[in-house]
Amino acid sequence: MPRADAPVSPPVVLTIAGSDSGGGAGIQADLKTIEAGGAFGTSAVTSVTAQNTTGVRGQHLLPTEEIEAQIRAVREDFEVAAVKTGMLAASEVVDLVVEAAADLPNLVVDPVMVATSGDRLLEPEAEAAYERLVAEAALVTPNADEAEVLTDREIADPDDAEAAGRDLVEMGADAALVKGGHVPGDEIVDTLVTADSVTTFRHDRVDTEATHGSGCTLSSAVATRLAHGDDLTAAVGSGIDLLSRAVRYNLDVGEGPGAVHHMVEVRNEAARHETSEAVEGIVSALAEGGAAPLLPESGAAVAGATPYAETPGEVAGVEGVPPESAGDGRSNRCVRFGASAALGARLLAARECDSELRFAVTWRASERVESALETLDWSVATVDAADRPGDVPEDETATWSVSRAFETSGESPVALVARDEGVAEEVTLFAPSVEGLLDRVERLTDAVEN
Repeated sequence: MPRADAPVSPPVVLTIAGSDSGGGAGIQADLKTIEAGGAFGTSAVTSVTAQNTTGVRGQHLLPTEEIEAQIRAVREDFEVAAVKTGMLAASEVVDLVVEAAADLPNLVVDPVMVATSGDRLLEPEAEAAYERLVAEAALVTPNADEAEVLTDREIADPDDAEAAGRDLVEMGADAALVKGGHVPGDEIVDTLVTADSVTTFRHDRVDTEATHGSGCTLSSAVATRLAHGDDLTAAVGSGIDLLSRAVRYNLDVGEGPGAVHHMVEVRNEAARHETSEAVEGIVSALAEGGAAPLLPESGAAVAGATPYAETPGEVAGVEGVPPESAGDGRSNRCVRFGASAALGARLLAARECDSELRFAVTWRASERVESALETLDWSVATVDAADRPGDVPEDETATWSVSRAFETSGESPVALVARDEGVAEEVTLFAPSVEGLLDRVERLTDAVEN
């Protein structure tokens, strides 16, 4: 008997942009990001480029009538909820979008002028035409270099970015997001300006050159959230959060710097169940009694992070794993995300230094365990809370201690011994995998017994 269909109706987003044969930017990046955000992606290709992670090899602009036909075909068949523009390449293409703008809802304009590789993607005479398109935008998202071209204003700090954003709003845009990635500094400040408000978004700079497709991904993510009905500030904040994670966990593909990870949030969300089950497996292994020589009566805490975890809500944990449980299974019933907050914070801090680390176990220290650690060929870091600088808040001691451990050991430590005024309080083991963590627990247990 045939099964009944069960159709869904996601919002539709249209991208008007160039094609990137390398897959990291342009139409390809837009469609990946739109679909990852739960919308249906449609497209109008403006230009076909031959490019990869090292640069642009060639570029062919499609006739404007063919670009117009694509836009018309999409609009005739789909109820488009948001539109984003990327590489438009020539003034006649910009003018085409300007003419259609009245029928393009939630128009997000990413004024693509230069590729990440430095190759020019816009004819000089088209720069003036962009002013007309900016006037039609619900949001324009230039980086600092593009904002300088559009406003004829030098941008060296967030105050300059705010001033440029105000210029763009005065040009007619409903809002302007001046991105801070090209402004020097350890912190990136993105500035959202509307007619009556200024909002800044701050995040740490990621030490990488793999930012190919970053502008496309951000503007597509924002357009997708607008299509879902988010307000502008929420949509921009969501897009910036996605991009920050996508840049940190970039895709190491090609011979060049690589590309941002457009699907990073989808992949991370999909791994939650696997991560929770992995933590349950660790808990069960500990509770079988094999690790009893390590664990005090108060038991241990276990934590596991999703592959691209950035927040405590993406770390599964459980506390109070007993040294023995008689196989009743009770010890693994409380695994949940956000549990074991202290160990979760420690694991996230360790991932800042070594992103491959995903699992950790911690318990009260003892002289036997400390002595056993000295017999193993491991990198063991010892940190004393009494050495915590006065400008580090007490509730950030765990994060500080892990950062300090990596700094002093010069490598990713297998174990961390946390002391307070010389007295050992906790021992934590880190590992990239479940198997690796359990192997380290087994080796330490054998060392304690011997």
